[in-house]
Order: sequence, then C-alpha cells, then structure tokens
Amino acid sequence: MYSGSGDRDGHEDEGRHTGPRAALPAEPHTAQPTEPRAAMSAEPHAAVPAEVCESAGYTAAPSAFVDARSLIGCRHRLHLNSAHPEVLTGVTEDVGVTQRREAATAHRERVRDQLIAAEPERWTVIAPGRPAGARAADTMRACAEGAERIWGALLPQEPDTGRRGGSEILLRDQDRGGYIPIIVVNHKVTDPRQPDPAEHHPLTTGLPDWKPQPDRTVRVRNQPRDQQRLVHLYRMLQRHGLASPALVGGVIGFHTDRVLVHELGPLLDDYDRRYADRIAVVRGELPTVPSKVPECRQCPWWTRSETPGAPSCERWLVDHHDVSLVAAGSRAEVLRRHDVDTIEDLANWTGEAPDDWQYEPFEEAVVTARAWMSGAPLVRRVERLWVRRADVEVDVDLESYQEYGAYLWGTLLDGVYRPFVSWDPLPTTDEARSFAEFWTWLMDIRAEAVAAGKTFAAYCYSRTAEDKWLYESARRFAGLPGIPTEAQVREFVDGPQWVDMFEAVSTQFICPNGKGLKKIAPVAGFGWRDPEAGGEASMSWYRQAVGYDGPPDLSQRTRLFEYNEDDVRATKALRDWMYPTEPGGRSAEAEVPAMADFR
Repeated sequence: MYSGSGDRDGHEDEGRHTGPRAALPAEPHTAQPTEPRAAMSAEPHAAVPAEVCESAGYTAAPSAFVDARSLIGCRHRLHLNSAHPEVLTGVTEDVGVTQRREAATAHRERVRDQLIAAEPERWTVIAPGRPAGARAADTMRACAEGAERIWGALLPQEPDTGRRGGSEILLRDQDRGGYIPIIVVNHKVTDPRQPDPAEHHPLTTGLPDWKPQPDRTVRVRNQPRDQQRLVHLYRMLQRHGLASPALVGGVIGFHTDRVLVHELGPLLDDYDRRYADRIAVVRGELPTVPSKVPECRQCPWWTRSETPGAPSCERWLVDHHDVSLVAAGSRAEVLRRHDVDTIEDLANWTGEAPDDWQYEPFEEAVVTARAWMSGAPLVRRVERLWVRRADVEVDVDLESYQEYGAYLWGTLLDGVYRPFVSWDPLPTTDEARSFAEFWTWLMDIRAEAVAAGKTFAAYCYSRTAEDKWLYESARRFAGLPGIPTEAQVREFVDGPQWVDMFEAVSTQFICPNGKGLKKIAPVAGFGWRDPEAGGEASMSWYRQAVGYDGPPDLSQRTRLFEYNEDDVRATKALRDWMYPTEPGGRSAEAEVPAMADFR
C-alpha cells in the first residue's frame, strides 16, 4: 500500500541488487584490445576488513536507512517493512514483482555489456559480487582517481541522514568536475512524436558521449520515481563533494536509444520534504495508518498483520469504513483535509464540493459512498445505457509479456474463438507472423462486412494495451509481409469501428468496487474458468508455456488460451448485458440502480 502517488512496488530495484549480478567475462570483447578497468581485488569474494566497510558507512550496527524506492510509495508499508521485517520472513514474493525485477536486472546487464563493449578502456566496473561496504569503498576510490565512467556504483551509506543507494553509471563531468548520475530502468521514459513547434523540448544525448541537446522527436513520459532517485543520488554525491555543478542526471530507458536528461534543481525542495517525511516514518517519529491505493493489489501487508491479533490493512480499512475504500489514493488525501475520514462522512456530505477537488464530479463520489454502504456493485450514471452495436462484431484481447512483445491476439466472432499466437519465446521475429495473420484476418472480416452492406465493429476492454501493441507491432515489424503501417493502424483505432468497452463502462456506470473487467463482468453474470485468472498470473503461465525456465509446459498454453478466450467472451457478455439485442435476456438497465436512487 502507499498513501501517495507513484509506481507500484517491484518495477525497479533502484540500484539495490538482491543477488549477485552476472560478472563480466574475463575477456568480454575480443574485438577490443583493451578491457574495462575493474575496481576489484584479485580475489573478488575475499573477506573485506571491517574498517573498510565502516569507512563506507556499512557496519553491523542496526540503523534506519531509506533508499530512493521508498520515496515513491506507501508510507504505511514503509513503516511496517522497517518495524516488523520478521513478519515477511519466508513470505513468497508476488510472481509479477519477481518477474519485473528479473527483467530489470537482465535489461541492465544488456545495457552494461553494450556500453562497455563499445569503449572498454573508458569504463571502471565495480565488482558486483563484493560485499556492499567493499563496493562502496571501491566506488569512492574510483571517484578519487577521476575515473571517467563507473558502472555499478554503490555510494556509502549515511547513518546520520539514513540515505543509501547506488547508480548504474557515474559519469565524470569533464567540464565542471564531479559526477553525473545516470540510471538504467526497464520502462519507457520517452515516446516518439512528430517534430513540431513547442515551448519546450526534452534534453537527450546519445549513449557514447554526453552532449545534451533539445530533442524534437520525443516527448517525456512522466516518471517521478526516476527523478526522485536521481535527486537522491545527487544529494549522496553532494555529501562527498562529488556532485557535478551541472545539477543534472540521466535515464536510459527500455529502448536504450538515448539518455533522457533531467534538470535536478527544480526537484530539490520537493525531494527534501519527501525524504524528511520518509526517514521520520522509518525511525518511528511519524505515525501512519493504512490507506487503499493501487499498490495494495500486490502488497503482502494487505492480508497480513504486524502482530498476532492485529488487523491486516484490508481488515483495518473495512472495520473503520475508511474513505479510501471508495476514494483511493490522492482522492482520500483531499477528503481527509476536509475531515472526511469514513465512507459515512462522504455519504453524508452536503453543500458544495471541496474547492481542491479535481477529479470526477463530486456528486458521483458521494453516490459511490452511498452505493458501497448499500452493497450495490454498480450505479447507472445515465437513464438509458448505450453501446455501439453492429451486424458483424469481433471481440479482441491480447496477451503480452512485459515489454518484450504481444504473443497472442485472441478474437471472438459468431461465438467462435480464434487465437493468433506465437509460442517462440519473446522477443522473436515470429511475433511479426502472428500479428500479421491477426491484422489480415481482422481487416478481411471488416472488408467482407462492408462489401455485404453490413456494419462492423471490433471490441476490446481498455484499449490502452491493444492500441499500444498495435502501434508497437507496426513500428517494430514495418515492411514485413502483412504488417500494417502506422497510418493504417491510426485510421482503424481512431475510427468508430474500434469500440472500448472500458470507456462505455466508465462513462455510464459508477463502480464502487473498481472498473476492471474481472470486477464488472461477474455483475453481468460471467465467470472465468480459472480461479487464478489475471494479468500477473498469466506472466508466470507464459514463462512455463514457452520454456523460459525449463522444457515448455503445453498445459500452460491451454491455460493461456482459455484465459484469453474467457476475456473476449466476458467482453461480449458485458456488451450484451449493457445493450441487449435479443429480447428476454438480462438487462443492466433493469438490474442496476440509477444515481437518483441514492440522492
């Protein structure tokens, strides 16, 4: 759980390596006569004298530390993790969190090998297998010697301030002195855009040399966690007189095609306030209570208590009728500023909306609270529900694996499920074949409908993922047989024939318990065959299905097909329930109460 904005747990390890990273081979780049410098002893795993570790701030004495990951996320989870670590001993980590961490580690290793292979003589590598104190001492030694580029830097822990952290890269500022932190992350940090006039263009630089320039070809993806980590590293470098006066940091994202440069000066005040709050939480100087946010879905504390007999976070929230159950995240924070702490407080609100409420119409928030109290899973915003219907209707749902690609496009037409799939482990060029087959089939069905004088529509649930992989596939496989152009994809997804059922639900229903398909479709009477069905679980099934960790498990392929088929059938069931075309069936209009019923 977290009580502020930010990423869900587990996306990045923020420089904290939970296990030894793969060491560089002794001769990794045979084409280069010069190997990277290695800041390591002749015996990488030799014992390190205690005074070396102590000089780097790593001692056996217990102390409260905060790394950059803790700056974005739940304050209460931070408190529980620091105050009761023994409760989570032996607890199995969420499979999705584990997979994202492993993918992030693999991504960093690929970037490391790519950069060092290009210019090994310019790099100093901190040996990953050494104890933390030794690595910090090696990092400080390399900085003192003026190393040009340091990979795997770990900065000394600060027992007084509580800071700890490391940077994938420390780049020597040749013009001003000091070091610029550059982090490597496994998510996108920019999106492509057509060059156009704008008041501001982000600064980027190529990977070989540091030459930041305004970049008109991309726009920035807002990633507060990256910015907070860079400022955190800047403060740690500043302590030792090693921070570049340029006050900038860099991020290498998923595509590794450039370094996004962030100006850190404007972020310092916010970071300092945030850090002071978080270190006080860890030290037990500030109290915290649960509050529901997206992070709760994967938090081990959601169903666990810190002491025997104490309620879990979920139980505590329900027992207290906490307002965050119906107004999660920052919405709850706004309401609490107006003394609205419980669902009853919100349900009994009268008068004008709070002047700092910047979300949905406040009346809907009040109705959501009243619906929760009555047990209603949905409330109609409108008197008459409507969904675009067509003579020929195709339901579409894709399955992807992290950022590696989309391996399965499932469709439903006239009650028949048709999957278009590649079981070659991603990334693979065979993905282009399965995507081309899907696109060609879908466009042929559309063309046949038009030729027959019939209307056509294709449906998905939450088009964000489908749109992303339609565009991504068109870009990555451009020119291959059957692959559409980006313009052809845009013509389709921007047109009236591409219908997002999530949008139809969001605009016409208030959803006290969430808007996910697995929350809404059961209200329409649909159920999944697999009780574990879900996006996170499917990641593990996919790894087994393609044999990432052993021989391919064909039973998991069947499981994925059934999961995908149920998703497209759920979309159709929801559509038929919201806007029936056959008389005598179930109807959302007849079953779901309207807002007026709660006024």
